[in-house]
Amino acid sequence: MNIEEFREYCLAKPGTTEETPFGPDNLVFKVGGKMYALIDIETYNSANLKCDPERAIQLREAHDYVLPGYHMNKKHWNTVLIGTGISVRQLQELIDHSYDLVRASLPKAVQAELQ
Repeated sequence: MNIEEFREYCLAKPGTTEETPFGPDNLVFKVGGKMYALIDIETYNSANLKCDPERAIQLREAHDYVLPGYHMNKKHWNTVLIGTGISVRQLQELIDHSYDLVRASLPKAVQAELQ
């Protein structure tokens, strides 16, 4: 999955916006104003994705390309190394999981607007 495919995949999710709050080199995807994905535009060698804490530990133990979130709360975020063995389908599933976690944390009224 290249950077454009990653971007298009995220933007296809209901209510997703893209921003650059950390400067022009970092692209952030949000739903309901809350971040669920972060990528470096320049290198596109990794993505930070939100993750259920228990699942985050399991993923890190099972895969060399899943690390604790770089510059993020390591309990709730993973850094996924792109181009190091992760399949497109698995990356999409991790994006889906991140989006779903953040969406589920939004107020019920906001969730209803996204449907």
